[in-house]
Amino acid sequence: MLTAMDHVQLAAPPGSEDLLRAYYADVLGMTEIPKPPVLAARGGCWFQAGAVQLHLGIEQGFRPAKKAHPGLRVTDIEGYAARLVARGAPVTWDDNLPGHRRFYSEDPVGNRLEFLEPVTGAP
Repeated sequence: MLTAMDHVQLAAPPGSEDLLRAYYADVLGMTEIPKPPVLAARGGCWFQAGAVQLHLGIEQGFRPAKKAHPGLRVTDIEGYAARLVARGAPVTWDDNLPGHRRFYSEDPVGNRLEFLEPVTGAP
């Protein structure tokens, strides 16, 4: 029986770890967590905010997915979007999910990310 999602892994091109650290730690406010040594040798980096973990793994021939993405719940979505914009990250609002405010952004290697917050009192 499934009980929870442990993490989401996204791919990234070789040598992009510094770009990823700048985005996931500085822009999104996540904390980098250590990878086990055997996995650290492969490159990439892992990040956490509360119970949310995103793992960025190095992939030769990387191409970002155009549609696939993790959906990340946030509080104060307007403030969070302003944080991203102030740090140079793109924000594209989308109002097609009933009961939620949401926007999309991309990390510096082109991975698509969705940020959403339920609307209070929505059905």
